[in-house]
Amino acid sequence: MFEYLTKRLSARLELLGWPAERLQLSRPKKAENGDWATNIAMALARDLKRSPMQIAEEPMDGLDLDPGIVEKFEILNPGFINFFQSADYLSSQIRKILKEKDDYGKSNFGSGKTAQVEFVSANPTGPLTVGHGRQTVLGDTLANILTWSGYEVTREYYFNNAGRQMRLLGESLKARYLELKGESISLPDGGYEGAYLIDIAQDLLNEQPDLTADTDVELFKSYAETSIFTNIKSSLERIGVVHDVFYNERSLYETGKIDEVLSILGERGLLYEKDGATWFKTSELGIEQDRVLVKSTGEPTYRLPDIAYHREKVARGFDLVVDIFGADHIDAYPDVLTALKVMGLKYEHIEVVIHQFVTLLRSGEVVKMSTRKANFVTLDELIDEVGADVVRYFYIMRSASSHLNFDLDLAKRQTEENPVFYLQYAHARISSIFRRAQERGLDSDTENADLSLLNEEFAVALINKALEFPEVIDHCRRSLEVHHLPGYLSELATALHKFYTEYKVIDLEQPELSKARLALLEAVQIILRSGLRILGISAPEQM
Repeated sequence: MFEYLTKRLSARLELLGWPAERLQLSRPKKAENGDWATNIAMALARDLKRSPMQIAEEPMDGLDLDPGIVEKFEILNPGFINFFQSADYLSSQIRKILKEKDDYGKSNFGSGKTAQVEFVSANPTGPLTVGHGRQTVLGDTLANILTWSGYEVTREYYFNNAGRQMRLLGESLKARYLELKGESISLPDGGYEGAYLIDIAQDLLNEQPDLTADTDVELFKSYAETSIFTNIKSSLERIGVVHDVFYNERSLYETGKIDEVLSILGERGLLYEKDGATWFKTSELGIEQDRVLVKSTGEPTYRLPDIAYHREKVARGFDLVVDIFGADHIDAYPDVLTALKVMGLKYEHIEVVIHQFVTLLRSGEVVKMSTRKANFVTLDELIDEVGADVVRYFYIMRSASSHLNFDLDLAKRQTEENPVFYLQYAHARISSIFRRAQERGLDSDTENADLSLLNEEFAVALINKALEFPEVIDHCRRSLEVHHLPGYLSELATALHKFYTEYKVIDLEQPELSKARLALLEAVQIILRSGLRILGISAPEQM
């Protein structure tokens, strides 16, 4: 109905010479005000120098609306135009869901287009932590939504296995290895103290017991990297995340891409030397301060390879690029986009999603450290405690821009208080109803059900909520805010439970009404299943 009204009203506004691009349709907060409404009359009142009530009459005068879609419209003070959908339309949409099944709600917006979503991108210096987990699930869910919207999506992981961090990792593993052999060796300054390195050192000792203090640290670095990356990939797979591309920052140096960026910026007069460092004149480009690209030691800051990497993203020709970053990157990404702009490259298709930090709570208290993994809680530990489904849901049930308090006590509850359990129970309840209908010999072939019988208050409310699914997915795509989907699914489950409480679904004395109600439940289950699949969460048949 949204698309139908938008098309008809836009054409009418254009015919009147009014700006159709200002048309907006939204769902009224109160059911008595219809199913869709527009405030276009109020939006144009100043320009047309007339009252909104007068303006509202004009586009609606003589407008031919299909009665099979729009039952009626009303113009209400101070100038809203409210539209009411017909019962036939509701029935047709339920049939549409039943026909399209798991394809219902998919769009072709991104058909023929490519998208890249970069997320996680943790260097192989340690296991994934609770903090990494949030952007892991955000990125994967957003990639699912883009795929659902027709895009060909590449999931990408950007990492660096060179430089000071990795040298320290190798030296730290070497110290732990020699320590296990009984030698008294101190960790390097700034080295990695996590107990996970002791585990890796033990594995190395078991495989290669004859290494000594004279063994090249490169062997230890390489072994640590391989072991940690294996662990990282295993952690990701446990919550259903598989990347298509692992892009190594080191390749940017080996192929000369870093030098090319410096050369281009230098040719444009945007670099200068100060205190032995190379600076980027970002203050001339709308950014408050200039930025160091190469330190006085000759080592680049992370902004320089980030610029080179994004230059490569542009060259790879994606129609859409989405970066998922933690809040610590909020000052850096504008510099990268500015550099692309001054180099004359496309940058408008690059979207950045910034997520805030995560705090674990147990009994209302902040969980400050792991029992065995240095001073952080690993993603694996979190999955072990509450399960993959819960981890995924809790990470995206709040806006990425807000701080997330991850309540472990709530996450572990097997009751309707737990929002994941609440959704999965709704899906399982429908399966249970269908099993009971079959046991009682009720015809559950919903294809020919008389859907006009679904005219009760809570049935109509459930239908309307179900039909919002495509809008919600599209809103998630446009806003790159995935938390709207779990919120919507929770509302759908609530509408389902109200319907089930109010009406008797299996009624052998009213078989046609029962069949219609079963048809509605089948449609709702299709949407719940699709929504849970996009979230990367299982949809159990029984609980």
